[in-house]
Amino acid sequence: MEAFLVSTGLVALAEVGDKTQLLSLVLAARFRQPWPIILGILIATAANHALAAGVGAWVTTLVAPGVLRWVVGLSFIAMAAWMVLPDELRLKTERERFGVLGTTIIAFFIVEMGDKTQVATVALAAKYATYFAVLAGTTAGMMIANIPAVLLGDKLAGRLPVRLVHGIAALIFAALGLAVLFSA
Repeated sequence: MEAFLVSTGLVALAEVGDKTQLLSLVLAARFRQPWPIILGILIATAANHALAAGVGAWVTTLVAPGVLRWVVGLSFIAMAAWMVLPDELRLKTERERFGVLGTTIIAFFIVEMGDKTQVATVALAAKYATYFAVLAGTTAGMMIANIPAVLLGDKLAGRLPVRLVHGIAALIFAALGLAVLFSA
């Protein structure tokens, strides 16, 4: 249960103001069909994070526990640094031929590649070695952050104190990284 809750909380917090949340806003404003967008986010996130959690679980079979502790701890500290760097929205969606659902799946899957939440999923799966709990948690965190963005559209974008949320998320990632590094 701890793996699920930590994964959900970290990813939900990390996603506030992230490029995928901005993508949610853009898709909602563009298509004005929230339910296919939400379903597309769920499908793309589950697929992307399933791959990332698999990599994280696989790494635990290759690396000694002491080395893994340092890799995971430093990964969380790197994510803390990444949180304070703003993401830029790079949406060039000319795939309307795939419809709202297809466009959302393709755009979200591509935008999540190499994103901090994908890296976090790898690190969390390596730390907890509970594939399904991490996958469910990181996917839930993405949905918690992105469903409001879809439903509220561009009204939400102007009202979020994104810098403050990023700062808080960075502190949480840094604290988690230090806790992992200095745990017994």
